[in-house]
Amino acid sequence: MEFKDFGLHADIERALTAKRYTQPTPIQSQAIPVLLEGRDLCGIAQTGTGKTAAFSLPSLDYMLSNPRPRTPRGCRMLVLSPTRELAAQIAQSCRDYGRFTKLSVATVFGGVPINRQIRDLSQGVDILVATPGRLLDLVDQRALRLDDVEIFVLDEADQMMDMGFIHSLRRVAKILPKQRQNLFFSATMPKEIAALAQQFLHDPVTVSVAPQATTAEKIRQRVTFVEQKEKQALLHHVLRSEEIDRALIFTRTKHGADRVVRHLKGAGIDAFAIHGNKSQGQRTTALQAFRSGQVRLLVATDIAARGIDVSGVSHVINFEIPNVPEQYVHRIGRTARAGAEGIAISFVAPDERTYLRDIERVTRTRAEPVALPDGFTEMVRNLPKPAQPPRNTGGKGRDPQRQREDALRKKADGAPSRGPRREAAGEGAQPQRKRRFRPRRGGVGAHKGAVQRVG
Repeated sequence: MEFKDFGLHADIERALTAKRYTQPTPIQSQAIPVLLEGRDLCGIAQTGTGKTAAFSLPSLDYMLSNPRPRTPRGCRMLVLSPTRELAAQIAQSCRDYGRFTKLSVATVFGGVPINRQIRDLSQGVDILVATPGRLLDLVDQRALRLDDVEIFVLDEADQMMDMGFIHSLRRVAKILPKQRQNLFFSATMPKEIAALAQQFLHDPVTVSVAPQATTAEKIRQRVTFVEQKEKQALLHHVLRSEEIDRALIFTRTKHGADRVVRHLKGAGIDAFAIHGNKSQGQRTTALQAFRSGQVRLLVATDIAARGIDVSGVSHVINFEIPNVPEQYVHRIGRTARAGAEGIAISFVAPDERTYLRDIERVTRTRAEPVALPDGFTEMVRNLPKPAQPPRNTGGKGRDPQRQREDALRKKADGAPSRGPRREAAGEGAQPQRKRRFRPRRGGVGAHKGAVQRVG
């Protein structure tokens, strides 16, 4: 079967041809015909199987075949995503598939000013991709109305539950109109997710293209048992001995991710960190640098474990393995995408062996054990000192990653990176006048001989 066999709108087929998409993935082959009929769908597929195209292509086809004017502060299609990065990716895919149409796509999520999003929604949009928190903020401010939604998509439902969005989702379900088409996608389907699906779906067709909590067949899984305090030395060895195109390195905590990056920088290895404590601008810049190959290593918490479609990830390294088996599946699913092969390496400390047994039981797989390298004790002893942690001050104390991100962002915008202040001012610029602090008469410092502070 090929995409042209679905009978999609000609403008969509043009976009697929431009992207050189010819044959659909299994989830697309099963889901698209059902959605073209207007049925509700419950799709179960592990990450990286093409779920975004599975729901966006038939939805675009419906809106092109049933044109309607946009209503102020409204949308025809609503897609809910658990993370900002996934929301931005889904929106970009919708724009790519609808590039030859006049359908509008907007994205709303936290971490950025809300006023601009309010302006973008004022005239209405065709497709809105949102995270639950910012969506409800806009609804509460009456900047968004959901009574015109014809298609509702809940993507990565199991991660929504893991991140505590259950109450927000229930509220969204009450706001949405009753007459709508519902699309529910999840990588896993435990009982809690099935109960959530019943709140949104009406007589759905269930499509499953992979057994629950399985790993991609083309991922070679390896495990090394090592003490927690020796993991950094092992990571340096792996990065220098493996042929790595791009690697995602996962930690369980935000501070752990920053600590790994500082150790890598201390050894002269460039890397960025991405986690919830980073600003949206930092996270976006880090992902763009990782996608473009400017940075080969991205250290992340599980915020990046799902839905981030970065091609060319050859390795996933679990610096710390997750305590939830399903999360392991999502992590290593960042490699071996679109038919490629990949390697997943896990460092397991003695207190993590229980987590490993849970993962093996759920995934029904066993990773290949790899012994510590020869001379590992010497590697641990000679481990370079980590780079100094950033201070919350300007100038010399600025976060090195933020400085690098600022430079990359300015380079993308065509602006020069920050240089010395004299150069930035430009040749012939007038020097700034120094402002003098003059105390009020009779106030503090008004006594004779009081020092006047400069600056």
